[in-house]
Amino acid sequence: MTSGPEGSDGVEDLVVACDVGGTAIKAGLVDACGSVRHDDGLPTPVVAGDGAATADAVLAEVVRITARLRESAAERDARVVALGVIVPGLVDAEAGLARYSENLGWRDVPFVRRLARATGLPVGFDHDVRAAGAAEQRLGAGRGRRDVAFVPVGTGISASLVLDGRPYAGGGWAGEIGHLDAGSGLPCPCGGTGCLETVASASAIRRRYEERTGRAVSGAVDVAARLERGDPDARAVWDAAIDALAASLTGLAAIAAPELVLIGGGLSGAGDALLAPLRRALDARLTLQRRPELRLAGLGDRAGLLGAALLAWERVGVRVAEPEPHTSRPDAHRTPAADPAT
Repeated sequence: MTSGPEGSDGVEDLVVACDVGGTAIKAGLVDACGSVRHDDGLPTPVVAGDGAATADAVLAEVVRITARLRESAAERDARVVALGVIVPGLVDAEAGLARYSENLGWRDVPFVRRLARATGLPVGFDHDVRAAGAAEQRLGAGRGRRDVAFVPVGTGISASLVLDGRPYAGGGWAGEIGHLDAGSGLPCPCGGTGCLETVASASAIRRRYEERTGRAVSGAVDVAARLERGDPDARAVWDAAIDALAASLTGLAAIAAPELVLIGGGLSGAGDALLAPLRRALDARLTLQRRPELRLAGLGDRAGLLGAALLAWERVGVRVAEPEPHTSRPDAHRTPAADPAT
């Protein structure tokens, strides 16, 4: 197999990457430098109330997309050497199983076995957020760092951990910080009470503002804009979300000690309205813990696709974008007052 973008015969090798989401499947041809050469995709085929049928439909579409992209590669005098697929929910990557997805309804689907049989390709497979976090650490805003937490805040909240340069999966269970008790007292669809997602997810911020005021907003970023205009209700909702996020990140700092936390997802669109108060709130809570630097994630909605590509390349022995050496300091994160550039 290749050790770079071309095989021994001079033909360029590419991989197919597929990011299966709750509403759309994003796909593309990706080279061994992490560049997307061709995009594809379609809406996720969901069969209401039937997770097994949804899984069958998704697998069939991934197979069809892979065939299309192989044709596109051939038109470029290239070839596809592997397939990488990521999915939401609980994933057992070692077993190649999609254990459970609340949104898509499936349980214990053998993605790797079925896709390998249907395509004849080596298949890399993992959880969507974990793969996106690996891409951020290797190709995005975390490049060169060894201990990175990627925290997408959107409809839900999760975390992907890269520790000592390697993704940490915890058997597929790690990173569910959205279901830590943040003290809100609100019921969560997971069956718990007070989960972080009930107060700090983008969807929760929107919902809580609308419930508080009776006024409709387009989303959490709209609430942030109202905050900037001096809306006291936006301030109350936003501050509660920031405080809950800071409390959860404090726990993450105490347990995993990341040197860098990257905030992604829809809420990251609020930019400094999110980062500045979150830095202050986190600083106020941290004592003896390693102080992580906070940044916005860098790859946007490409993170998952690129993460799937990394998985595919790893299946054929190619490591994309080896991180550059980086020496961090325990006090690398400073408050805005200490460093106006942050």
